[in-house]
Amino acid sequence: MRSLLQNLFFPSLIRTFANRNDETTTSRRFHDMKIREIIGALEQFAPLSLQDEYDNAGLQIGLTEDADASGALLCLDVTEEVIAEAAERGCNLIVAHHPLLFHAPKRIVGDDYVQRCIMQAIRSGIAIYSAHTNLDNAPGGVSWRMAEKLGLTKVHPLLPLGGGRDGGAGVVGALPTVMEREDFIALVKETFDADSVRYNSWTGERVKTVALCGGAGAFLIPEAIGAGADVFITGEIGYHRFFGYENDIQLMEIGHYESEQFTLEILREIITKTDPSLPVFDTTVETNPINYL
Repeated sequence: MRSLLQNLFFPSLIRTFANRNDETTTSRRFHDMKIREIIGALEQFAPLSLQDEYDNAGLQIGLTEDADASGALLCLDVTEEVIAEAAERGCNLIVAHHPLLFHAPKRIVGDDYVQRCIMQAIRSGIAIYSAHTNLDNAPGGVSWRMAEKLGLTKVHPLLPLGGGRDGGAGVVGALPTVMEREDFIALVKETFDADSVRYNSWTGERVKTVALCGGAGAFLIPEAIGAGADVFITGEIGYHRFFGYENDIQLMEIGHYESEQFTLEILREIITKTDPSLPVFDTTVETNPINYL
């Protein structure tokens, strides 16, 4: 996937990016830190080798060999508004969780938001990097941060990577004390600032062991049951998957965006540890495509 994207159209994009020297870059204050050094720090924490086969994490747009960083804007999703904000803040790097480019575009003429984002980023001299399932699977990654927010202890991977590698998909841990089911649901709703929490019927009453996975983690339900979890929390489950588990586990769906919102904290910590003087901003753009009434 990555080689296809790179071989088909990245060389021309990179040449265009390297040749950009328009007014959008003149107001930026560049630092000694290279963009490639920031990417190196991100990939030291979450190597690209940890990403799932379908994924396209890594550098999406931009030339990094000699480019100095002027600042980084963090987001879950890249949109035209996010790119505009990066330009306004003087940032020449966007670090996103979700890749802008999942599939190789056959043309770039502005037909959809992905094409327009590509054009806008190049025109603005902004590099775009994605840390996706490699960050999900890395120790201390997305699901680990969710567990930290809930105060879980004894946290370990729900589905270990294997092959002698640390990390894995999802995590499981224990609450400091046993909680009543209704109290725990309220805690989850508050912790993740969820407009709604969808959950199945469950014959249990108390919660101690909690499994969770950021994003779309329904594939881990069997692992959560096998780990003896009372509850499994994820961003997306789907209607039909709520059936048949009432005697096994409490399923909780809190929203994809809501489950991954603390990812920006992880990205910020990695970058600021690498260069505390580099301006790093969380986007102020609401990129959650789902609205609630």
